[in-house]
Amino acid sequence: GTIYVQESRFKARRVGGAYVARNVSRYLDTVMSDWPAAFQPLVYCWRGGMRSNAMAVILAQVGWRTSVLSGGYRTYRRRVVQRLYDGASLDKVVLIDGHTGAGKTEVLQRLGEHGVQVIDLEGLAEHRGSLLGALPGRPQPSQKLFESRLLAAIERLDPERPVLIEAESSKVGERVLPPAVWSAMTGAPRIELVAPAPERARYLAATYAELGHDAETLIGLLSRLPDRPGRKRLEAWTGLVRGGALEELAAGLMEAHYDPAYRRSSRQHERATLGTVHLERLDGEGFAAAAKQVAELTVGR
Repeated sequence: GTIYVQESRFKARRVGGAYVARNVSRYLDTVMSDWPAAFQPLVYCWRGGMRSNAMAVILAQVGWRTSVLSGGYRTYRRRVVQRLYDGASLDKVVLIDGHTGAGKTEVLQRLGEHGVQVIDLEGLAEHRGSLLGALPGRPQPSQKLFESRLLAAIERLDPERPVLIEAESSKVGERVLPPAVWSAMTGAPRIELVAPAPERARYLAATYAELGHDAETLIGLLSRLPDRPGRKRLEAWTGLVRGGALEELAAGLMEAHYDPAYRRSSRQHERATLGTVHLERLDGEGFAAAAKQVAELTVGR
């Protein structure tokens, strides 16, 4: 860039061409050495300039079906922001709602079997949506990557058909829901899942079983709950963690934290209810039956 401005365009391109050639050679000899012929690379620069085009030409000559991102990442990012922040909100959103541990994620993931469109926010954000929801060994994507995944999911939708989304807060872990999605969710009707409290506690203990393998980390997370537990309650929960009584711990968390938070949220966001689906057992058969009922409730929306 300095040579281009201060000396000559020709010299800058010659020097740049040498850099590109060396770098492409290095990649072909190392990173790309075992890539299959079926691989389809997408190449881009910040603004879609000569470097990406030069590399794309060589990769195409090798035999890979190569594409270049027109306008570069800067143009693409502007499009993401325009759609998710400045554009209109989603249409025909229906929420799957219910207490923590009612199996919302499990039911959502089965709706595709019934031809129902879904956006799995927790899957896109790689987080289960609560203070305890981090996935072991899987850091969350950056906010920009989360938004790119979200836009890709939205653009696969048929806007004339309903889309099911799990009821979340405005954040999934540390990732923030953009206005186009959050505004659609705040005004969307809901389908509520209801399950017995003991069954929810059992399901939560099984789902979050990996947390029991690191007692001190789990105890630290419990002390950071938004509605801070008192000293006696935290001591009791600490004893349950160290004793491996995760089901009893889950029941205590539901009673003291999750269920009151759900009631507060329900009062704050009053939404039309399309129906209620009861699950007596939170297992494969129960989730499958609930998904079928949810799909039936969304027909004609």
